[in-house]
This record gives sequence, structure tokens and C-alpha cells, in this order.
Amino acid sequence: MTESNTSSNTSPDSTADAAPESDVIGAEAGGTTEKDPQDWVTGDEPMTGAQRSYLDTLARDAGETLSADLTKAEASEHIERLQEQTGRGSD
Repeated sequence: MTESNTSSNTSPDSTADAAPESDVIGAEAGGTTEKDPQDWVTGDEPMTGAQRSYLDTLARDAGETLSADLTKAEASEHIERLQEQTGRGSD
């Protein structure tokens, strides 16, 4: 092995190069699958076709009318709200 290959082999117990706890991925990262829609990088893009279709179903079930030009973030928030209201999507 070259020096560059061997120098990166540190013991798993080594914390000298460890990232701060808030900047980790994987098992120790906690609940990172849920992120506030307003914090999404693509949250201001138009809602996806799947969001539009599901939101249409939910809005019809709830008797609501929504704007068709929602962003991904806005659509996600309406979906969560309407799921609670209609009982869809609950375990």
C-alpha cells in the first residue's frame, strides 16, 4: 500500500477526525428522513405529478379546492394536513 492509502486507515475509536454530531449521516444521524418542507432545496419548484394526483384525491375527499400552481413544499404541507383531516395515510 502507498502512504496515502495507509494514512486514512484510522481506528473506529478515533475521534480526532470525527464530524460534529449534527453533521453526520447513517445510523447515528437520528431522524434525518423528515425535513421541514420549507427547508427543501427544491421546495420552491412546482409540485410533482405524483403530488398533484394525490393532492387532488385528498382535496376531493375533504371537499376542498386548492390552487393548481403549488410548490413542492406547499403541496407537501397540504398533503399532510389533508391526510390528517381525511384519515388517509395514517397507520
